[in-house]
Amino acid sequence: MKKFLLSTFAIMLPFLTFAQETTSEKIDRVFKDYTGWFVDGVFYEIPFSEEYKIPWVLIVLVGGALFFTFYFKFINVTGFRTAIKVVRGQYEDIEKHGADTLYGDQTPNETEDIIETIRDEGADGEVSHFQALTAALSATVGLGNIAGVAVALSIGGPGATFWMIFAGLLGMASKFAECTLGVKYRDVGEDGTVYGGPMYYLTKGLKSKGMGGFGKVLAVLFAIFVIGGSFGGGNMFQANQAAAQFVKLFELEGGNAGLYFGIVMAILVAIVIIGGIKRIAKVTEKVVPFMAGIYVLAALVILGANFTLIDDAFALIYEGAFSGLGIAGGLVGVMIQGIRRGAFSNEAGVGSAAIAHSAVRTKYPASEGIVALLEPFVDTVVICTMTALVIVITNFDGSFMEYGTKINEGVEITAQAFDSVIPHFSIILTIAVILFAFSTMISWSYYGMQGWVFLFGRGKTSDLVYKILFLIFVVIGASISLGAVIDFSDAMIFAMVVPNIIGVILLSPVIKKELNKYFKAIEVKNEAIDEGAEDLNQHL
Repeated sequence: MKKFLLSTFAIMLPFLTFAQETTSEKIDRVFKDYTGWFVDGVFYEIPFSEEYKIPWVLIVLVGGALFFTFYFKFINVTGFRTAIKVVRGQYEDIEKHGADTLYGDQTPNETEDIIETIRDEGADGEVSHFQALTAALSATVGLGNIAGVAVALSIGGPGATFWMIFAGLLGMASKFAECTLGVKYRDVGEDGTVYGGPMYYLTKGLKSKGMGGFGKVLAVLFAIFVIGGSFGGGNMFQANQAAAQFVKLFELEGGNAGLYFGIVMAILVAIVIIGGIKRIAKVTEKVVPFMAGIYVLAALVILGANFTLIDDAFALIYEGAFSGLGIAGGLVGVMIQGIRRGAFSNEAGVGSAAIAHSAVRTKYPASEGIVALLEPFVDTVVICTMTALVIVITNFDGSFMEYGTKINEGVEITAQAFDSVIPHFSIILTIAVILFAFSTMISWSYYGMQGWVFLFGRGKTSDLVYKILFLIFVVIGASISLGAVIDFSDAMIFAMVVPNIIGVILLSPVIKKELNKYFKAIEVKNEAIDEGAEDLNQHL
């Protein structure tokens, strides 16, 4: 018996200590043997010629975004100003209580609510528009904006920037559509907890169209994919990259540095995620604007210091976008790299953001859809473009990057570009990577948990089991590098695209109806104010 226990302990020891590299390599190899087919299938590139190969998932993402852009009459452009107003709280009164309640009936409210008490009631939901936006942004803004852009430019050249922006603008329509549905079909528990996301609009929405069985299958698939994505790409990969940057920044030696970092990171993540979406939103509404602000400010300082080169940079970007500038694959090759980076960065069409946005307080689902369209704009059009401009301007002499030659260490290239104008900025960049990784993890923990409770039921025990598993994966991710596990998880994230896009396209008429309903509510308020009514927003 003693021999059996000793043997068992000896076998399990490497898994418990995470210290033997051979064990992690073995896990990686075995995992790849069993899951390689799935990864290859999700990221399969359709060969249109010997030179041009396009991932099918990218075609689905961009095709869906184009459909939503035209179907909703360029909501990504026409809804932009309204989105800013909504985030600033200009329509908070009608979103809490309804336009007809506050502005539609101009008779005295003798037996109804008085203005001074309406703030105590309100629509279902747990977070504000701004908090929902930052929670969703925290899951997408991160390593892809810093390292991914550099990798895309190394392959596609400066012209990839143009197509990256193009993908970001198209993605705004996809985000609008899926996040409107997230609010429309959410469930609200007796304690006010919101349960939302594609799982719910696929089941409830498609059931209303007589496709209940089909919707249930799509919802279960999505839930499985989002759980897998939350453990890997939304957790282990982030922890691994953050640990690597931390160890490098402080020049730590010893094989257990990553393990200790992972334990500390897991404790910090636990403190946040135990409080649910409300606490997650309170953290992200501070961390995301702070880090994004510092990053964009540093980029603006570099652009300001080289303002005479900005027009040259845009000329190079424009020329490269339509000529290819000798890059392998030419024009189509450049286009693919730019669109791939843009689409994969903001995750528009993946459906994950609809989970965070569904928790917002509003009576009008389209109001949050309109807010959500700002997400790809901030993530891709602003932050990714800033990174690209800094790299293009500081690399005019080709000192640290040769376009057309793929690089693997994107963070180092971006850090080099920033350091060339702001000495030692790479230290701040490293801290930014760690904070972005942290904020990504806490948001993805919420995404994964929503998929978990959809499959395994609601309750404290179900929540706790998922959170403990998530925290264990934080430590594992920081301790060892499991490339095949992370590849599988990334594949699961983009596999979410299939059930999500199918559902959103089928439910597009519902989205259009909700959009018209919200615009009508805004119109009712504006007409009432024009006729002399008081703007009740000031009482909230």
